[in-house]
Amino acid sequence: MQSRLIFKVLGFLIIMFSVSLLPPLLIGWYDRDATVQVFLQSWGGLLLLGVLMWFPNRKKLDELRIRDGFLIVVLFWVVLALSGALPFILSGHPQMSVVDAVFESMSGLTTTGATVLIGLDDLPRSILYYRQQLQWLGGMGIIVLAVAIAPVLGVGGMQLFRAETPGPMKNNKLTPRITETAKALWLVYFGLTVVAALLFYLAGMSLFDAIGHSFSTMATGGFSTHDASIAYFNSPLIDGIAMLFMLIAGINFSLHYLAIHHRSLRHYLFDSEVKAYLLILFVLSLITISLLIREGTFTDTLSAVRYGLFQVISFATTTGYTSTGFSYWPGLLPVLLIIGSFVGGCAGSTGGGMKVIRVELLIRQGRREIDRLLHPNAVLPIKLNKRPVSDTVINAVWGFFALYVISFVSLGLLMMMTGSDIVTAFSAIAATLNNLGPGLGEVTENYRSISDAGKWILSFTMLLGRLELFSLLVVLTPAFWKR
Repeated sequence: MQSRLIFKVLGFLIIMFSVSLLPPLLIGWYDRDATVQVFLQSWGGLLLLGVLMWFPNRKKLDELRIRDGFLIVVLFWVVLALSGALPFILSGHPQMSVVDAVFESMSGLTTTGATVLIGLDDLPRSILYYRQQLQWLGGMGIIVLAVAIAPVLGVGGMQLFRAETPGPMKNNKLTPRITETAKALWLVYFGLTVVAALLFYLAGMSLFDAIGHSFSTMATGGFSTHDASIAYFNSPLIDGIAMLFMLIAGINFSLHYLAIHHRSLRHYLFDSEVKAYLLILFVLSLITISLLIREGTFTDTLSAVRYGLFQVISFATTTGYTSTGFSYWPGLLPVLLIIGSFVGGCAGSTGGGMKVIRVELLIRQGRREIDRLLHPNAVLPIKLNKRPVSDTVINAVWGFFALYVISFVSLGLLMMMTGSDIVTAFSAIAATLNNLGPGLGEVTENYRSISDAGKWILSFTMLLGRLELFSLLVVLTPAFWKR
């Protein structure tokens, strides 16, 4: 391991993150509340830590190896969650224990949206903004932002980009240089966030709420500045804007870049994963709305369509906004919504879950095995977008799926050992592994009632889901540490 190079990069990333504490500090100063001291101390402490790690190693120039990239990504996310918890720990309002603060920070940065806080409407605006900003930074990934300015580090950014970027196709670059690719993705992300904020504001939100909800919508995070989430606004127009940008955020950002760059929608129309993504949303919506109408859950059909469609998009993209009490919906609907989150968004999106492309490949591989029983000697390649997919990718997807199932079952059983009932335990693991947020049972609205041991397990699960298993699990294997 290149320890000095790792410390240099980690120090630089911590310095970058410390800068993100300045906006909430300014909000606290503007509102003249006690959080000014909280954010000032947090900023100073993290800045000092980052400088102490970066400065002695600043002249270390080398290319990152694969192992270094994975280790930096995992270490940084752990350090970032601990660093992000500082303002929550130091704040007097809300008063939070260390485990609650780390849980809230990890939830924000991994765009999970699970919270232990209540009384959001009475919290200082600086704390509310900080929570939303955590999700926005975690959405596209602060490490991808660092890769965009990698020349400042004097190290190659490809290994960081590969370890951080979600999805099975990690070698695809939009531009010849990986730093330019990272810049392009972040510019698209930033631009869409600005547009979302403007539309939320024009639809009736305050400027503060509009910015905050544009952050969590584009990050598919689900944090809100109000306890009632999107339902606080009780506006069909705001619901519609949120649905539009949740849909957009669930699509590969590379396609957004290509669409903007070439001023054409053909990249969406001919992309196999986007078609599968929209088909899944359509089928889930059709089932949900039909059952809501049949059971008479709402007094009129229009409300059933509005709330049914909203919750399907929110859960399928793993955003986790709630516009109504979905846990009280009839029959299989609450469970169906949770299952939808396992599929999640497209690869390269800010959505969580296994990703649509993996599910699509699993289905096609299953169909190929059936066809092989009928035609043993036939050559049956699996294709995506009319291009054959290598067996290496297929095997990796099967391995990922197996680990996902094993992780879900194992962590669910661990949660039950902490005292949670079976519905709460497994829905909480599903909600955190898929970076969704709301679950069933005791975790429908918040996670306050979960034990401290359970919160540590769920914090680990959020990180496991955000790094898509392999990036975290590879660092925990003995083989990783052998020379």
